Amino acid sequence: MFTSFFFDLRKAGVPVSLTEYLTLMEAMKQGTASFRVEDFYYLSRACLVKDERNLDRFDRVFGATFKGLTDDTPAAGEEVPVADLPEEWLRKLAERFLTDEEKAQVQALGGWDKLMETLAQRLAEQKGRHQGGSKWIGTAGTSPFGAYGYNPEGVRIGQHESRHRRAVKVWDRREFRNLDDRVEIGTRNIKVALRRLRKFARSGAASELDLPGTIRATANNAGWLDLKMVPERHNTIKVLLFLDIGGSMDDHIRLVEELFSAARSEFKHLEHFYFHNCVYEGVWRDNARRHTERISTWDVLHTYPADYKLVFVGDAAMSPYEIVYPGGSVEHWNEEAGQVWMQRLLSVYAKAVWLNPTPPQYWDYTESTRLLQRLMGGRMFALTLEGLDGAMRELGR
Repeated sequence: MFTSFFFDLRKAGVPVSLTEYLTLMEAMKQGTASFRVEDFYYLSRACLVKDERNLDRFDRVFGATFKGLTDDTPAAGEEVPVADLPEEWLRKLAERFLTDEEKAQVQALGGWDKLMETLAQRLAEQKGRHQGGSKWIGTAGTSPFGAYGYNPEGVRIGQHESRHRRAVKVWDRREFRNLDDRVEIGTRNIKVALRRLRKFARSGAASELDLPGTIRATANNAGWLDLKMVPERHNTIKVLLFLDIGGSMDDHIRLVEELFSAARSEFKHLEHFYFHNCVYEGVWRDNARRHTERISTWDVLHTYPADYKLVFVGDAAMSPYEIVYPGGSVEHWNEEAGQVWMQRLLSVYAKAVWLNPTPPQYWDYTESTRLLQRLMGGRMFALTLEGLDGAMRELGR
């Protein structure tokens, strides 16, 4: 079983080495984990998972390999524990999903207090597995709670996957699902991905202890301490960040804010500018003053040298006229088409990518997205961990 667990993890894309597997076996031999499944789960996760992005894959394989094992079976004579369902959670579910008529029927039973009392009695009375019916928590019935049955607005408990797509909640949803590569990301994970684009050099005042240099100088000084200092190491990569703002990008504000925050902390040389939909003859740094304090795009091209990396962030959703026609901008009359300015930027900054917060499966539905993909030479990436990783690799070539 343990051997198949190892190979299943590798098959699922979790980079487990033989050394890590042998470490787990040695820990088991030493009795590090007791005979509880939970202890073994945390031990194996600590030994075999090096990157938190693989936690969800690990959970999937662990559940499939050790399916059915449990350590909470009641001993002889013990009562089956009663589930403690949160009243506030149930109350909000009913407020949102019950019709006015159904709410009136609930009230006729004596309100929520009576309903909670009835539910508690039902849970206390149910001592084992139940199949079919419309009352108990079980399988293959019409009760709102359980698995492999049908209810127009049910709560799925203990079912492997969706069948009717009617569940309003899934009770046993995995905790680490949002850390997979294909989902939207948080600031901490963005920082990890951005670190692929690094080139360090020491610059500035000597403020960091040079330990090897201190040891050599002290030895050469007959044992008398001779401290040596060096400047700190900084990431010397320089980035121009162009951020689409307003309109449909309002749906992605939180995600782009996280990216912006992470980028400012990771890159010492970062310059950012805002634009709306497509870049034209002017950009700006402050949205509150975008009409009065615009910066000429020509000035950007003449101020920042070609060794800057260019990163556009936007959903690329707009009228195609905004890209291909003069005067196509929704906000002003642009003398030259947006694609002209895009080509000027790309001709100066050869290392460039576009990060799109819209999932890739929707890109082909928007003509403007296809146009910008062609302008970027295919260098458009999804704003996910996987996409960001690919974008940083592209910029680092």
